[in-house]
Amino acid sequence: MLRIGDFSKLSRISIRMLRHYDEVGVLVPLNIDHFTGYRYYSEQQLAIVGRIIALRDMGFNIAIIKQILDNYDNPQAMAEFLNVKRLEIQTEVEEKKHRLRLLETAINRLRKDETSMNYNVTLKTLPERYVASVRKTIPCYEQEGMLWGILMQETAHLKMQDSDPCYTLAIFHDGEHKENNVDVEVQKSVKGSYPNSENVIFKTEPAVDIASAIFKGGYEQCGEVNEAVANWVQDNGYTFTGLAFNIYHVSPHETQNPDEYVTEVCYPVKKK
Repeated sequence: MLRIGDFSKLSRISIRMLRHYDEVGVLVPLNIDHFTGYRYYSEQQLAIVGRIIALRDMGFNIAIIKQILDNYDNPQAMAEFLNVKRLEIQTEVEEKKHRLRLLETAINRLRKDETSMNYNVTLKTLPERYVASVRKTIPCYEQEGMLWGILMQETAHLKMQDSDPCYTLAIFHDGEHKENNVDVEVQKSVKGSYPNSENVIFKTEPAVDIASAIFKGGYEQCGEVNEAVANWVQDNGYTFTGLAFNIYHVSPHETQNPDEYVTEVCYPVKKK
């Protein structure tokens, strides 16, 4: 058997941490001398140390490590622990990627002069169009893809023909920014005439005059572009006449790279 000092050297774990592992039941000494209080470990327990270090490096906390060690001989339980941690880390990675994109965008803009940070706002008329539409209250704006999924699923058998040009857009019916339970409608312009389904409505939308700005990149820019368009409308003697909407020229349907997205932020307007 090995005294705690020798075991600490061989395992490369401090005596303080070994005592902590003993207290929480993760690595209990093989024997404790009741007269001296000395802790003794066996050489075989070095293998357990290896497992603890490996699990710690994967990001497991000490409480979960204890549960895993208690189930180490159960492959099914082990697989479940590892899969849960993998999903947790994947979520963290995506969150960090999103934060990194925000930081990189901010840094790139700071490197440019002030005029390059402005968005070009133009006036145009969005023509009358026949659209397939899905409107629902969804948990948050980031869940808009749910609506597109419904539209595609329920119209797949219709073999719809896209209009030329084809407009794919999302209308935000709340009229204000909300943190959750948002009322969103997605539309795709098509040729021909088609029957309604459970969630998809076909209708003709009238032409509308809009002030809009096109930007390239991730949707985290939407707030800034919205502000730029809204300020232009106020500064140039126009007034809002309808709900804001986005036209997706290049969307996640065409590319998985957010840097390649092309979006047009639109506000229906008229001259005061």
